[in-house]
Amino acid sequence: MDLDVFVTTHRAEWARLELLCRRRRLTGEQADELVELYQRVTAHLSQVQSSAPDPALVGRLTSLVARARSAVTGARSPGWQDAGRYFATTFPAALYRTRRWWIPTALVSLALIAVVAVWVGTHPDVRATIAAPDEIRQMTRPGGEYETYYSSHPAGSFAAQVWTNNAWAAALCLIGGVALGLPVLYALAGNIVNIGIGVGLMASAGRLDLFLGLLLPHGMLELTAVFVAAGMGLRLGWTVIDPGPRTRATALAEEGRATMGMVIGLAAVLLVSGVLEAFVTPSGLPTWARIGIGGLAEALFLAYVFLPGRRAHLAGDIGDVEAADRTDELPVAA
Repeated sequence: MDLDVFVTTHRAEWARLELLCRRRRLTGEQADELVELYQRVTAHLSQVQSSAPDPALVGRLTSLVARARSAVTGARSPGWQDAGRYFATTFPAALYRTRRWWIPTALVSLALIAVVAVWVGTHPDVRATIAAPDEIRQMTRPGGEYETYYSSHPAGSFAAQVWTNNAWAAALCLIGGVALGLPVLYALAGNIVNIGIGVGLMASAGRLDLFLGLLLPHGMLELTAVFVAAGMGLRLGWTVIDPGPRTRATALAEEGRATMGMVIGLAAVLLVSGVLEAFVTPSGLPTWARIGIGGLAEALFLAYVFLPGRRAHLAGDIGDVEAADRTDELPVAA
């Protein structure tokens, strides 16, 4: 493509579209002209990007197309309806759609936690590399660090601290997917090792039942949220490698929006687990009651994924933003 000839040929159309975008009121003929020019310039932008990607011209046409799109579709401000739609369809649809990533992530992680726990619990030499025997006894004894951790701070501030830390970790897993998922694997490995060591040390002290009674009430939902974040981060990383029939830019845009959109939903899930960790885990309720509450929260989450999530996914929701909020794209050959 001769870029100078292309610009000279279409400059008048771009100027006319820019003029129509600046007008507050259009006649019927002008509105039709605006739509036609908008479609033409969108095609021009696609041609330039594929044949002669001049940064200055691409930037100019991108800005012009965005303004024309706003003029054609009208401005829309997010409101409560958007929030309701997000939690009713978008978030559960994204959870259901990516289940083949986060469910295996959860199963493999739990299996590795069990391996680390058995290794630590059955090998005194391994425990000796973790801490001195006196320090391990201090951590695992009645009234020790593992037992008092959940009641060592006021419940309200502890819930806020736990929620903030977990939400930040989940967001990092989601964002880290862009780097081929390597930061996600690193975060998962740290999580697996830490939990495995705790289980192994308490098992070696004969207090595994107490430890699980403290971990499970909040840990079922909390770990599920972490595994969802990790699974979606890994899925985003795989999209970088294999975008499928879509162009890599389109695939990353779609999957990136869906992945980043998970941050709000997972923060809400982690808020619930943080409340459980602060108020239920250290409570005086019997162990079976505390675990039952945690199990109920986990069951409700899974029902949320596989009932409304499945329905929304089958209806065509992929967890992306609404079509009106996406950038326009021309069809491409597969």
